[in-house]
Order: sequence, then C-alpha cells, then structure tokens
Amino acid sequence: MTAPTDTATAFRELHVPGDPFILPCAWDVASAQLFAEAGHRAVGTTSLGIAAAIGAADEDRDTLTATADLAAALRTALPDLPLTCDFEDGYGDGPESVVDAVREAFAADAAVGLTVDGINIQDSRRGRMGEPAVLTAKVKAMKEAFPALFVNARIDTFWIGRNDLGDVIERIDAYTAAGADGIFVPGDLDLTTTQTITAHSRVPVNVLASARYARSSLAEAGVGRISSGSLLYRAAMSGAMGSLQMLADDRPAETANVLPYQAFAELNRVR
Repeated sequence: MTAPTDTATAFRELHVPGDPFILPCAWDVASAQLFAEAGHRAVGTTSLGIAAAIGAADEDRDTLTATADLAAALRTALPDLPLTCDFEDGYGDGPESVVDAVREAFAADAAVGLTVDGINIQDSRRGRMGEPAVLTAKVKAMKEAFPALFVNARIDTFWIGRNDLGDVIERIDAYTAAGADGIFVPGDLDLTTTQTITAHSRVPVNVLASARYARSSLAEAGVGRISSGSLLYRAAMSGAMGSLQMLADDRPAETANVLPYQAFAELNRVR
C-alpha cells in the first residue's frame, strides 16, 4: 500500500495549469473502482450522489457520516489512488467546527493521517452566498490543522446565478491568502471568463466539465482540473430511467452495453 503522503503528493502534482486532469466524482465503491479501472489518476466524491443514497438534501449538512463511511471504504478499496472529497460548506458555521468535522470524518491513526488527500469546501449553502471572511477562516484553520491536505476552495458566485466576476476575483484573493491550494469556480463559464480567472489565480483553477468546451479548450484557458461534479451520477440515473422506459414500452430489456451482474458484484466488494 502506498503511504498517504505519497498519494497526497501525487494528488497535488496532478494540478498543472494548462494540462488539466479529469476528476471523476464517485457515489459508491463500484463507481470509484470503475473510474480507476478506466485509468483516471484520482477520484473524488459527489455530495449530491451521497445525499441521494441516504434520502437527504444536498448541501443540508446531513451527509457527514455517509461521506466519512464512503471515504473510508474508498481508501480501503483503492489504497494507492489519490482521493479527494466534496465536503459541502464544512458542516459547520465556524472554523473550529469545520476542523472538528474533518477530523471526525477522515481521521485515521497517527501513522496514516487523514483518509483523504484533498477536500472541496464551498462558500454557499442552500443557494445563498456566505461572506468571504467565513470561508477564509475555515480554509486557514484547515491548513493549520492539516498542512498536507489539498484544500480546494469553491466559489459559488456564478453557480447560484450571480454574474459578478469582481466578487469571484475578490474571493480568489481572500481564499488563496488563507492558504487554499486550489480554487474551484463552478458554473457555465465562457472561455474568456475562465481565462481571466486562471490568469489572476496564484493557485490551480478547477472548473466543472462543460457542455460547451472540451478538455483541450479548457486547457488552453489555463485550467488545472476538470471535475465531473454530479454529472456522472445524474447520467447513470438518466440511463436507468431510459432502460426502465423500454420495459414500460413493452420492449425487451437492453443489456448489450450493460455490465454483467457478476462484474458489479466484484466491484462492490471492498478488498
């Protein structure tokens, strides 16, 4: 098994502005193992998929235990693969509570350290932006408590529908000054906006997979990481509904492009 410091270093080195890696976000062990078998060099988690699995609303601070359980299972199943985790807004209002939540969710023994190499923490909750000072304090506290942890500070200005690039720039400066290792700006950004953000940021910039731009275009815009977010989970559920509709339409089940039962049974077995 690779030492956690090795996976942490490997994860950090994946972030190369202008040569972004694709981060597939898993919702269970099987999906993570499929992504790893496909050759992806790191795996993340999707808070939407985790929330859906337990019947909770996304971004409602109800998924801490489920997130911790999945992270532990993924570390066991994929010990040599860098792992990062969607951590909503940190499951708390203040920096001390967020540090406690990280420790509760990801602590291992002293020799192992945390079970994850990275964490994604956002500055909005339930569709409302927090003051920059709030996430700034959380990032600073996490970096002081867990220096090796790659803290990706997510700026949700565009995500919640506010077209305010100036606000994004101010938050980039605040979060990077607090020690953020990466900046995540989700939303349907055009390439000009993306280039402005990457040119300004002193740390690698993460964007969501785009319906308009391929990896090569985002690379030219200076992006360092492309996250699938909840896309793969939603695609899987959409595929399931398509298969179900075929049955409802009195057609035979479509199985030609579906993994066989035994393959999934093996993927779900944590080794």
